[in-house]
Amino acid sequence: MATAKEQTDGWISLFDGETLTGWGTTGDADGWVVEDGCILCTVQGGKYLYTEEQFDNFVLTLDFKTGPNVNSGIFVRWADLEDAVQSGLELQILDTHGKSPTSNHDCGALYDALGPTRNTCKPAGEWNAMTITCDGSIVAVALNGEEIVRADLELWDTPHQNPDGSRNKFGIALKDFPRRGHIGIQDHGGKIWCRHIKVKPL
Repeated sequence: MATAKEQTDGWISLFDGETLTGWGTTGDADGWVVEDGCILCTVQGGKYLYTEEQFDNFVLTLDFKTGPNVNSGIFVRWADLEDAVQSGLELQILDTHGKSPTSNHDCGALYDALGPTRNTCKPAGEWNAMTITCDGSIVAVALNGEEIVRADLELWDTPHQNPDGSRNKFGIALKDFPRRGHIGIQDHGGKIWCRHIKVKPL
């Protein structure tokens, strides 16, 4: 929960530590539970968990940890609940501790678009602190206290193409993606725990 001071500063708790109030799922309700003050993906057909409320410009903070080799992601500005990938931006969560060089599929990446400048991901089973900022066309990610991604979506002006000419999977240029939508957590077949989820609208 956000502290009284954080609430005064404009922060909103998205998770109360006890229930999934304010969240919906695109899959089996048993796929997501609350365990020891954390949201846990149980890998039982949970698909995606998403906030019922939608946000446009904001700072989002959360802690996460995963099991070994687990793949997941945080989706932001996710507009179409039937199609997360083509209507929301994914910030990658993946057990890539120690991997170098980094790619746009590694932990903290703006998935398939821009990789982290440095690998700051902790080993599987350890908590990571992530901050995601969406402000107009700017999307930034800090992982464990270090900014590792800063993207200006206006530079992604061609479908299926990144600014460096490499191919991506997005049928719409990222500059034309929705600028408002749900915040989501992805079930990709592995256990992920999240806690201390807060957002501050800008």
